[in-house]
Amino acid sequence: MSILDFDFAALFQLSNLTGILIGTFVGLLIGALPGLGATVAIVMLLPFTYGMEPLASILMLVAAYQAAEYGGSISSIVLGIPGTPAAAATLLDGNAMAKASSPGKALSYSLAASTIGGLFGALLLLLLSVPLSVLALKMSDPEYFLIGVLGLLAVAGLSSDDLVKSLISVVLGLMAGTVGIDVISSVQRYTLGTPELLDGLNMVAILVGIFAISEVLKMVSEDLRKVYVTDTGGLSTRITLRELRKVVRAMSIGSVLGAIIGVFPGMGAGTSAWFSYSLAKRSSPRPESFGTGNPEGIAAPEAANNATVGGALLPLITLGIPGSASTAIILGAFIIHGIQPGPSIFTNEPQLTFGIFYGLLLATIAMFIAGKVLTPAFARVLTTPNAILVPIILILALIGVYTSHALMFDLWIALGFGVIFFILRKLDFSAPAFILAFVLSPIIEESLRRALLISNGSYTMFVTRGYSLGLLLIIAALVAYSLYAMLRRRPKG
Repeated sequence: MSILDFDFAALFQLSNLTGILIGTFVGLLIGALPGLGATVAIVMLLPFTYGMEPLASILMLVAAYQAAEYGGSISSIVLGIPGTPAAAATLLDGNAMAKASSPGKALSYSLAASTIGGLFGALLLLLLSVPLSVLALKMSDPEYFLIGVLGLLAVAGLSSDDLVKSLISVVLGLMAGTVGIDVISSVQRYTLGTPELLDGLNMVAILVGIFAISEVLKMVSEDLRKVYVTDTGGLSTRITLRELRKVVRAMSIGSVLGAIIGVFPGMGAGTSAWFSYSLAKRSSPRPESFGTGNPEGIAAPEAANNATVGGALLPLITLGIPGSASTAIILGAFIIHGIQPGPSIFTNEPQLTFGIFYGLLLATIAMFIAGKVLTPAFARVLTTPNAILVPIILILALIGVYTSHALMFDLWIALGFGVIFFILRKLDFSAPAFILAFVLSPIIEESLRRALLISNGSYTMFVTRGYSLGLLLIIAALVAYSLYAMLRRRPKG
C-alpha cells in the first residue's frame, strides 16, 4: 500500500477527530504548566486509550505530544519558566521579547515556528520514514558520542562573553550529569548516600531552579511594583508575512535539525532545540542580538522541538524503537491494542500506519488553531504586577517540580540551583551552557565508554567507520571556523 492509497474518510471519522482535539487541548494545557511537559500529558491520557479504537487512541497521544511541545513555550515566554525542557532555549529570546515589547508577538513567532516545524516533521515521517530509520539504525555509540561532542561545541554559540566562565559552566553541567548510578558498572556516584539521587538530578528541578527560582529572586531584589507590559496593544498575537519572512532561515534550520535529531533515540527535543538555537545564532547577521529578544532565537528552537515529534515517531513506527520518553509511552498504546510496531506494520496495519502519518499533519493544524484561540489569554498574564506575579510563579514552579517525581527532595534541589544560579548569572556564567552540557553528559559518557568496551580500548573505530569519520570532519570544520571567526574579531595592531 502506498501513501496515496490511504482511505482519508477513515481519518475524518468522529472518533479520530475527537481524539485529536482532546489530545491537542490536554497537550497545550499540560505543556504550558511549568515542569510538566509532553510525557506527563501522554501519561495522563494513556488510561483512556483502553476503550478507544487503535487509530483514535494513538492520534490522541500524538496530538498531545505535538501540542505540549508548543505549550512549553507559553510559560517560557510569558512567565520566564520553561514549560518543557525543550522550551528552555526559547526562554532566552522569548521572555526577553515579552518583557521588552510584546509577549503576544513572541508567542506568535513561537506558534508559527512550531506549526512549520510540526508540518515539516510530519511530512518527513510520511515521505522518508524507512530510509531515515535505516540510517539511524546503522549509527552506533561512536556516532552518538561525536554528536554529543558537536553539542558541546555548539555551547560556544550560547556562551557568555567570558570564554573561561562559559567553559566552567560546561564542566559543571557535565559533572552534574554524572550524579546517580553508573549504567555501565552499576556503581553509585556522588549520591552522598541519598536514595533520591540514585536516578540522578531531576531535570525538571534543575530547569525550574535555574530559570524560575533564580528569576523570582531577581524580581524580589528589584521593584515588586514593576509591570512588564502595560500597553494592551502589545498583546496582539498577529504576525505579518513580512515579520514571518525574517525568521524563515531560523525556522528552516530548526525544522531540519529537529526532524533529523528526533530520529536518534535518546536525543530528544531538548537537544534539537539547543542545537538549532546555536546554529541559528552562528548563521545570523546579528548574533550579538540573541538573548535580547531576537525573533530568530524563538523561531529556531520552536521549529526544532515540534519537528522532533515526527522524527521521534520514525524509529518507533518503522523499527519499534522509541526515540524519546514520550514515544515509549505511545509504544504502550500500540501494545495495549495488540499491535507491534516495526517493519511489518506497513503490511499488517497499513491503514493504521498511514492514518498516524496523515493524522500528525492534522494534529499540527489543530495545534495552530487551538494555540491561536488560547494564546491571547496567556499573553495577558504579563500585565500582572510583580508583587502578584512572584508568588504565582513560585507556586506554579514548585508544583511542577513536585509533580514530576512526587519528591520533596526535588524541591530542595530546585531551590538550591535557584540560589546558586541567581549568583552565577550576576557573575556572567552561562546557564544555557550548563543546561546543554547536563543534557548531553550521559549521552557522551555512556556512548564513549560502550564504544571503547566494544573496541577493547581502541580509538581507531572513530576513523574507520564512515559515519564517525564524517562527523569528525564536521567537528574539525566547526573548530576551524570558530578559530577563524575568533581571529577576525581580534583587534588589529
